[in-house]
Amino acid sequence: MVYAGFLAMCAGIISQIRPLPWFRIPNFRVGLQVFAVGVLTSAAGFAVPSPARRVTPQRTHLDEFTPLYQFEEFHSITVAAPKEKVYDAIRGVTAGEIPLYRTLTWMRRFGRPGKESILNPPGDQPLLDVATRSGFLLLAAEPNREIVVGTAVLAPADWQPMRRVIPADFKALDEPGFALATMNFRIEEESKNSCVVTTETRVYTTDATSQKKFARYWRMIYPGSALIRRMWLRAIKTRAEKP
Repeated sequence: MVYAGFLAMCAGIISQIRPLPWFRIPNFRVGLQVFAVGVLTSAAGFAVPSPARRVTPQRTHLDEFTPLYQFEEFHSITVAAPKEKVYDAIRGVTAGEIPLYRTLTWMRRFGRPGKESILNPPGDQPLLDVATRSGFLLLAAEPNREIVVGTAVLAPADWQPMRRVIPADFKALDEPGFALATMNFRIEEESKNSCVVTTETRVYTTDATSQKKFARYWRMIYPGSALIRRMWLRAIKTRAEKP
């Protein structure tokens, strides 16, 4: 709804310069109506509530840390390599190996420079290592099976941890004002030389205000985020399948 509204708004704006009869916008007045419909459609998309979902029973480390969530994305790919090589590829893939990664993250931060982070990584260092030293917490790492990392996407402005945060703290955090994001890479072995690799991102917001705030952000960046995840999986596949 959000992006359909954006497209309608663009068509309405363009029609003020030149009518678009092929888009059934024969004149400027209809173009204004299309623009107004686009605004309403996008606004409705941003306003749609995000119901909570709970995972039962818990089967993965991701389930353990985020059994309850309101936002999710999931992607998978088949890799023709043994699970050991796949796991090493997950741990070792760099931003430079992921097509469009640095372009999309540059757009996400509006071209602003900044310190090293998952949105501004060196091109030649393992991306998960960059993440875990710049704001993400390694929550679980089961060799040849699953890796889970997490971070607070939203937090109260005056909040400071009393000590170094550990995975148990992340699991227990339920104060208002937070949006907690977790992401995993999981390997499902199909045969000795074939695996299915999945990546799932879940976000749990701890109160209604945080949920509304994060929903606006999520629905704006989701297409780019989904493209990054798919390209990330392809980079893992390419690295793991190299002789």
